Amino acid sequence: MEISIERVRSSKLSQTDLTNIPFGRVFTDHMFVMDYKDGTWQNAKIEGVRSLPIHPANLTLHYGQSIFEGMKASKNADGVPLLFRPEMHAARMNASAERMCMPTIDPELFVEAIRQLVYIEKNWIPNMAGSALYIRPFMFATDEFLGVAPSETYKFIIMTLPVAPYYSKPVKLFASTQYIRAAKGGVGEAKTAGNYAASLLASKQARDKGFDQVLWLDGREFKYAQEVGTMNIFFVIDGVVITPPTDGAILKGITRDSFLRILEDRGYKVEERPISMDEVFAAHQDGKLNEVFGSGTAAVAVDVMQIGYRDQSIELKPSTDSLAQMLKNEINGIRNGQVSDKFGWIEPVLEVEIV
Repeated sequence: MEISIERVRSSKLSQTDLTNIPFGRVFTDHMFVMDYKDGTWQNAKIEGVRSLPIHPANLTLHYGQSIFEGMKASKNADGVPLLFRPEMHAARMNASAERMCMPTIDPELFVEAIRQLVYIEKNWIPNMAGSALYIRPFMFATDEFLGVAPSETYKFIIMTLPVAPYYSKPVKLFASTQYIRAAKGGVGEAKTAGNYAASLLASKQARDKGFDQVLWLDGREFKYAQEVGTMNIFFVIDGVVITPPTDGAILKGITRDSFLRILEDRGYKVEERPISMDEVFAAHQDGKLNEVFGSGTAAVAVDVMQIGYRDQSIELKPSTDSLAQMLKNEINGIRNGQVSDKFGWIEPVLEVEIV
């Protein structure tokens, strides 16, 4: 599909301080927009970022048919923009679409739209270590009627925004035994907006208790770790790296998958299996809980310094040579071209023909 381009007349870049960026609040000049109607995607276009007219009966506002992705573009020493595993993001977007009864997108078109948009906005990619151009593809229903049924029309948009590192220090997690994020058979694997809306109260309660994020547990026994509010979770016990399996209730994180590939390549013993909070606390009591860390596109990797569970709490002392920091440095190094891309994860955004 041909993508038409309508550039803005004046860029906001010269008025933007890329060395001081509040996460999620500064947007680039352009966005990609495409509409689904009459059974097909059409009108693919890159245009200036603008507000959208929404009818009060828009299906998404009432019934929540909305999905999204989160990925990053960085650049190498020569200034060439680099995408990290874009094909996996396309596949996960389509998996979310299928679960939410929405149309899928040709993966090649998905990646090409991102390539062209990132090429146009390449000067927005910050130079500071750990910073990047965050890419937010999302899709939502656009039918205008009140009825619990899949929409017949949709809008797909890709926005980009410069971001600094998401976490600047280790985090404290509180394991909720009151609320759950997802259960098998639900929409835990889908990156759908409702999952995040449902997480807000538990996250607020965690912050009110002095923690940074909620650690979600299984919905049956409130016993087994699932994932963090914004990340997948890893535990290192007696040198073995353990992470919960993606059993339908846990998001299939692309950073998570990348970490598993790197760890296995380096010879670490890795286990994808259920892990209970009792096991975590017992390992800490025995002096065998080496470290705990989260993984995600925004955070990359972040050490955990405290976990609260029921009436118990454990504290950890993250080190600068932690496994989390090794993995974070490896991923960031691959993303900026300073570490060899032995896995073939990077796609350079070389010059593209912009009409």
